[in-house]
Amino acid sequence: MSRAIILPEDPDLAAAPAGWVVVAGRALAGPEATAALARAIAPVLRAGDTILLQGQLGAGKSHFARALIRALMGPEGECAEIPSPTFTLVQAYDSAAGEIFHADLYRMGDPGELVELGLDAAMEEAICLIEWPDRIAPDWPATAICLRLETPVGAAERREVTMLAPEGSDLAARCHVAVAA
Repeated sequence: MSRAIILPEDPDLAAAPAGWVVVAGRALAGPEATAALARAIAPVLRAGDTILLQGQLGAGKSHFARALIRALMGPEGECAEIPSPTFTLVQAYDSAAGEIFHADLYRMGDPGELVELGLDAAMEEAICLIEWPDRIAPDWPATAICLRLETPVGAAERREVTMLAPEGSDLAARCHVAVAA
């Protein structure tokens, strides 16, 4: 299931922890393709799943998270306001799939704040979307996957998505078809 892909070096993005491998990757033609990827992943998620969203500012992390949350919320999510948790750090939503936590750790100063934010418990009981997981690296949850979004040079609308996960990850196996499509 893993592929030998070399990720570009980016000093602002943390390397995946030891034992994590590239599982799948593909190009995304634009924002709608990013949203379509989120909608394709939504049906396979369940309580206790965590998706780490890694990438530079403007790479599409929040766009992906909003589309995923709307998909998980069902028809009532189509018009739901999904604000960025940049200032609140965490937003919570209810869905038929269970509670959803959307966190943006960009402003977090200490990994110990995960407990204060309730994210340690949420990662066991809810579906969690965590932007800027670099703030907690290398202590990424062993049950999570990381979707790394990158903008190719000279292609402002296009994105490259790479899924990283611990070897043998159940969540990565469930998401593989959507990411590798």
